[in-house]
Amino acid sequence: MKVNEIFYSLQGEGFFTGTPAVFLRLSGCNLRCPFCDTAHETFTEMSVAEIVEAVSQYPARHIVITGGEPSLRITPELIDALHAVNFFIQIETNGTRPLPSGIDWITCSPKNADVVLTRVDELKIVYTGPESEDSIPTLASRIEAAHRFVQPCDTGVAARNSSILASSISFLKQHPAWRLSLQTHKLINIP
Repeated sequence: MKVNEIFYSLQGEGFFTGTPAVFLRLSGCNLRCPFCDTAHETFTEMSVAEIVEAVSQYPARHIVITGGEPSLRITPELIDALHAVNFFIQIETNGTRPLPSGIDWITCSPKNADVVLTRVDELKIVYTGPESEDSIPTLASRIEAAHRFVQPCDTGVAARNSSILASSISFLKQHPAWRLSLQTHKLINIP
């Protein structure tokens, strides 16, 4: 399996914000989003047993499998092995590929209309400004989710980020079924 990195931190966004978690970042993605803030191209080949050994060194039993796009790599064998050592498995996916069964929590952050998932636990839309508002109702009507979040895009430019945040707050006030998700790990510099 192509592993970009394994690290221990707090979940910085979405429903589980503040939860201690082991992060398993898998390499590669099937999309090329202009706002992607993750360098996920490099990797080390690891077996499922090596992954389980590495993630089990940490005290938390919440694991976030992310990428890139983790659906390119995740297998039923990995899910079963993580459950065997009592991990709660959360995946962060763009939703463009089917997932194996057994994942405990699916966070879908769609980046385009090619989403194949129809039911997730958490729908998290990256809000890039008023131009992204048209796609939110369309995605929401196609994807059933118990929890819905709008997350302001981090462009790396303070003035643009401030404008996006203000627009997202305005959107949320008009659409109270949605909640705000901030990337708290960036705001308070959680490693």
